[in-house]
Amino acid sequence: MEKANLDIFSATLQTLAETDRNLLVVTSDSRGSGKLVPFGQRFPKQIVEIGIAEQNLVGVAAGLASAGKNVFAVSPACFLTARSFEQIKTDVCYSNNPVRLVGISAGVSYGALGSTHHSLHDLAALRAVHNLTIVAPADNFETEQAVRLAAQMNTPVYLRFGKKTMPLLSETNREFAFGKGRVVREGEDLTLIATGETVYPALQAARRLETEQGIRARVVSMHTIKPLDYDLLAMVAADGCPIVTVEEHSVYGGLGEGCASFLLQNGFRNRFRIMGIPDEYTVTGSQLEIFAHYGLSETGIERVALELLDRG
Repeated sequence: MEKANLDIFSATLQTLAETDRNLLVVTSDSRGSGKLVPFGQRFPKQIVEIGIAEQNLVGVAAGLASAGKNVFAVSPACFLTARSFEQIKTDVCYSNNPVRLVGISAGVSYGALGSTHHSLHDLAALRAVHNLTIVAPADNFETEQAVRLAAQMNTPVYLRFGKKTMPLLSETNREFAFGKGRVVREGEDLTLIATGETVYPALQAARRLETEQGIRARVVSMHTIKPLDYDLLAMVAADGCPIVTVEEHSVYGGLGEGCASFLLQNGFRNRFRIMGIPDEYTVTGSQLEIFAHYGLSETGIERVALELLDRG
């Protein structure tokens, strides 16, 4: 049964905590929104509630990690990565404390709560911080694998989760590793590279393109934003076909610009388009309404693909 990635995150944490008494969850009044109520009920001595004090949250998590605890620090992405940026940079990354930073309700998941609660900056800000792996799982499979891998890391990790129920992307490609993108659909006419909750509409767009236009689009779930899978990028660009990147993030500083920088600096000249949230006051609405407004829906992605193929 399809579930929200946060439900899988919580269930996986509980499984890990059964055999790891050093595993601690530190949260900033986010037990409910982070789906951590069951964890707290089962492991009351392994959850620390800081309250609405995100800078303290990261500082406490770094201290616990430095003492050998296996720490997951959970807070809304918009606040975790903005209010606590200095603590992430210095206490976690510079000090090499292996905290698992978990940004929940990322992108525009909070919908109608508006721009104060939208997290459209986190990838851009954190990509500039040394010693941090950045991961945005797309479906339940990627989520479970990411949590398990993060728990084994001895360096800092940022996991980015939305709120909606996510279908499984592929029944065949069950390979997952940080820094290695996952091809969830093969194609030779163009490539759609997406991350997090935008991968599914990209996959739906690819299906529409084949059904309606006879165009076969490759779809890549680029779950790891840092380090990017440069080998995969070079492979999909080698045939010269157009490339579209899709992200629930500002068009500045995220997946798209990371891909564009690599391709341009390495001599690739594919037709290329970044799809994301433009530099403006973000409209208010549900996540689906905001996606539709900015063209991050299956029809919007299909339209951009056709334009790049000169068939729009």
